[in-house]
Amino acid sequence: MEERDETYTMRIKYKFPTIKVDKEKYKKYNEKVKIFDSQLSKLPKKIKFCKRCVVSNQRPRTILDKEGVCNACRHAERKFYGGINWDQREQELMKLLDKHRSKDGSWDVIVPSSGGKDSAYVAHQLKERYGMHPLTITWAPFLYTETGWQNYANMIQRGFDGLIFWQNGILHRKLARIAFELKGDPFEPFVYGQRALAFSLACKFNIPLMMYGENGEVEYGGSFKNNDIPCELPKDWANFYYKGHGFEKLVEEGYKMGIFQKEELENTEFHFYNPPPIKKVKKLKLEMHWYSYYHRWIPQENFYYASKNTGFEASDRRTEATYTKYTSMDDQIDPFHWITGYMKFGLGRATREACSDIRCGHITREEGVSLVHRYDHEFPADSFKMFLAYVDLDEKKFWELMNRYRSEHVWKKEGSIWKLKTIVSNKSLEGEKPTEEQTPYSGSPDQEMERVD
Repeated sequence: MEERDETYTMRIKYKFPTIKVDKEKYKKYNEKVKIFDSQLSKLPKKIKFCKRCVVSNQRPRTILDKEGVCNACRHAERKFYGGINWDQREQELMKLLDKHRSKDGSWDVIVPSSGGKDSAYVAHQLKERYGMHPLTITWAPFLYTETGWQNYANMIQRGFDGLIFWQNGILHRKLARIAFELKGDPFEPFVYGQRALAFSLACKFNIPLMMYGENGEVEYGGSFKNNDIPCELPKDWANFYYKGHGFEKLVEEGYKMGIFQKEELENTEFHFYNPPPIKKVKKLKLEMHWYSYYHRWIPQENFYYASKNTGFEASDRRTEATYTKYTSMDDQIDPFHWITGYMKFGLGRATREACSDIRCGHITREEGVSLVHRYDHEFPADSFKMFLAYVDLDEKKFWELMNRYRSEHVWKKEGSIWKLKTIVSNKSLEGEKPTEEQTPYSGSPDQEMERVD
């Protein structure tokens, strides 16, 4: 597509009102620490790392086999070396799309899409390669980054219809605060809508086909329950994505702790945080599919494709806590999903991306280990003040909550300094002791935290 030279920019300035909390209820509720991440109690106490990539058995639902290879690496082995008949799966996809393709140009497939490289790739492939008529739908990020908004807008300008659902800002902030306190992950409310919105809009618009990007459980390590089928049902979401407890539990506990007020719950339906009932999903014959089931999923190739075809642009600097510039960069809250995961599992954002690049053959395990050592522990200082304002917490409370989620077999405290007990190694599958530079922040709110490129 021929492009004009003009470029238009827009800056975003967010303003947040104070989150109203019943201080008496909040104080009483917090007399006893409550944690609702059921994954933590199921983690193996002896840490072992995959001998092919850099993940450990601390990633929930990741299993190392007798040869010391994780289930995601085994899937990559099948994906790239003849274990999957991709020609057959292409025929399956053609049959599926032929069944649903509209003849009058009306929408015939819903594609959850933020405008990021992966969803842009899926939407463009469906439209241009297969002649479908996608409706892209977006559960809005907590806080758009300028790059994220730019990429979404540029994708739409390439000829796509799109709907963005914006949540009630105050209630969504409260959900993020509650999730951070009780589950150690402020990002979880985004995941509710990311999973459920497509099902709700499929019902409203009578579009029974939904096409997501990748099956993350299979591609990155997790349950292989749906390894050889192209879809999943909402009944799996609580265990796969919600740490054992779903949206209703978060709201229930949020009321008990005084963050949600009675009148808020009585006058709010919380549209689209939950999917339609399973009976309705089955009655309307809604079909949710992963594009990664039908085509080899290679994130770096998705980036090249989206850059060429949908106007996607990488950031002008690498993302904090990792070495890439083009992955998951549309939300300013996103870094705190990764850093809280680092607290729990000793696995950060660089680990996730290095694992994917190793499995796809872009880097060696040795290179992956070096990248993890260099970046995994980096604190997201660029967005820290914004995050504190969003969830309405001070630094002292932030670190109190962060330290609550440090798994005892992953971390140790020496004086006032927290240190990982072990990190991935090229020498041993049981890891090695990190150096002082690899655990640069202790959890003290007065410690200086700077980003170094």
